Amino acid sequence: MNFVFATAADIRFGRGSAKDTAEAAARISGRALVVHGRNPLRANWLLEDLHQLNVTATGFPCAGEPDLETVEKAVTFARDLQPGVVIGLGGGSVIDLAKAVAALTPARRATTAFLEVVGEALPLDAEPLPLIALPTTAGTGAEVTKNAVIGVPSHRRKVSLRDIRMIPNIAIVDPALTDGAPASVTFASGFDAITQVIESYVSVNASPLTDALCRDAIPRGLRALMRLSLGEDAAARDDMAFTSLVSGIALANAGLGAVHGLAGVIGGQTGAAHGEICATLLPHVLAYNASNAPTGSVSAGKHEMIFRHISEVLKVAPEEAPHALNAQIAALGIRNLAKMGVTPSNVSDIAAAAKTTSSSKNNPVPPDMVDFEAILRAAL
Repeated sequence: MNFVFATAADIRFGRGSAKDTAEAAARISGRALVVHGRNPLRANWLLEDLHQLNVTATGFPCAGEPDLETVEKAVTFARDLQPGVVIGLGGGSVIDLAKAVAALTPARRATTAFLEVVGEALPLDAEPLPLIALPTTAGTGAEVTKNAVIGVPSHRRKVSLRDIRMIPNIAIVDPALTDGAPASVTFASGFDAITQVIESYVSVNASPLTDALCRDAIPRGLRALMRLSLGEDAAARDDMAFTSLVSGIALANAGLGAVHGLAGVIGGQTGAAHGEICATLLPHVLAYNASNAPTGSVSAGKHEMIFRHISEVLKVAPEEAPHALNAQIAALGIRNLAKMGVTPSNVSDIAAAAKTTSSSKNNPVPPDMVDFEAILRAAL
């Protein structure tokens, strides 16, 4: 029963909660840096709200998943601006960039000193800037996690900048900001959230507290995504935003598993979207972990529950759950690994790299016992 649990000091959830962002920022500082997506017009409402409260606010665009060059440019920009608060308004990539900027702007060492895998993975050497996270997609839960995923093209990897102090000070989750999101974004990000609550639930570092959160979020997220596959649905958007929030809280405290261990490597090599990679891997990793769980073990019981939820949502027998989930994911337009650029010739390299990732170490089947190559071949 021994565990540690950490999350944002202030979580605000619900439709209309975004309107509180400027006031929350103004209470922290009169100078703000707003990290937003590629279209700056989508951040105009927030910049205007900040200006009305006499906060000097400047935007910085994040055009895609952040890489090391983008992070360093953003940090240089922030050091020149000297903001007292950073706000991330966008999807998981935008919030990851905002978290990296808040963490690294006061830092004294080079960025690579703090990166996992390709660097020294040192803890931050200075307190991060105050950070407000405002997600516009329901998927990564980045608004309550302690890491930022950064691409390092020279190593063909996506790695984490990680420190518990990187959890945003304030997380404002307004499901209305996700309304009308394109189907491709909805399903890829949605399955990322579902993967995260599932992997956190079966993680070797799961606790009674993370289990309690995940048990509700798994069926809630599955049902919501299926409703959204039929058309726009505000209540389903609310449920997906909640599932995403829970997934971030859970993974920050329990860790993830083999899906994310593989996804970081694949994303670095192919450039494919993280959520899409997770979605296409999930059924195969679930099937593998379930088939290797000792009879009567906690892991076996948890996988039985997951299969039961999938079977109820997709209306199939529990033993057919992984196959049915795989078919449903394909029907929603999510590509297999082959279409993302993974080939039989690089399966062994991806498998070898995945064994050493921090996520794989939390997998219910120990990474040195996982046949990563078999999982990859099944997902091609």
